[in-house]
Amino acid sequence: MNTENSNPRRESTLAGKLFRNLPYKIVILLGAGIFLAGLGASMWGFIAAGLYILYGLIGSLWIILFLCPYCRRYGLQSCPSGYGLISARLRKRQDFGRFAEKFKKHIPVIVPLWFIPPIAGIIIEITRFDWLLLALLVVFAIDAFVVLPMSSKKHGCGTCPQRKDCPWMKGKDKP
Repeated sequence: MNTENSNPRRESTLAGKLFRNLPYKIVILLGAGIFLAGLGASMWGFIAAGLYILYGLIGSLWIILFLCPYCRRYGLQSCPSGYGLISARLRKRQDFGRFAEKFKKHIPVIVPLWFIPPIAGIIIEITRFDWLLLALLVVFAIDAFVVLPMSSKKHGCGTCPQRKDCPWMKGKDKP
């Protein structure tokens, strides 16, 4: 194993990887909940919630296929999300010098996951106020825009060997 790219901390445990992926999973579940609460337990509510969950799963797979092969933690237990381990089973390693380029290209594919539920929920909330929907919107916003970014920066970005070149962390290099 390449020790230069590995991290001896608990990042190698399955429980740690599951924990670090929890905020993303919660975003997806809350987003689906927003559609169900906003559209009701109707055919359209279930379709919208199902499509959103599918988009969340496809978003993860997209990152695994098109970004992870360019990461220095590709295939290593030190990958904080575990995506790099999955990627190694699906794709060949690519030039990690192109990580920033690929990050800029592929992260926008998943960014709508953070905005679709709040936009839809706010539109529905304007047309007919609902306390449950409002609560889901607030919890979604806290998880998606506070908890998930803080968790990513602490557990992924803080120890990332590519943070100096990463578009997200460039200029914020304070491990």
